[in-house]
Amino acid sequence: VACCGQGPYNGLGLCTQLSNLCSNREVYAFWDAFHPSEKANRLIVNDIWSGTQAYMSPMNLSTILALDATT
Repeated sequence: VACCGQGPYNGLGLCTQLSNLCSNREVYAFWDAFHPSEKANRLIVNDIWSGTQAYMSPMNLSTILALDATT
């Protein structure tokens, strides 16, 4: 279910002035039919940055950036 939209599950069209709007966007995975919510984006980035090999293989982004590029 999207936070902002029209039709079933607010899954039709973009967010406009005529759209249904949720009261608490923090509990939705999608803002509209196309875009992840801010909360979903934070969860995705957290997994990329510091997640286990289940999400980032062979290592997460923080480990990659901590490597010494000269070796």
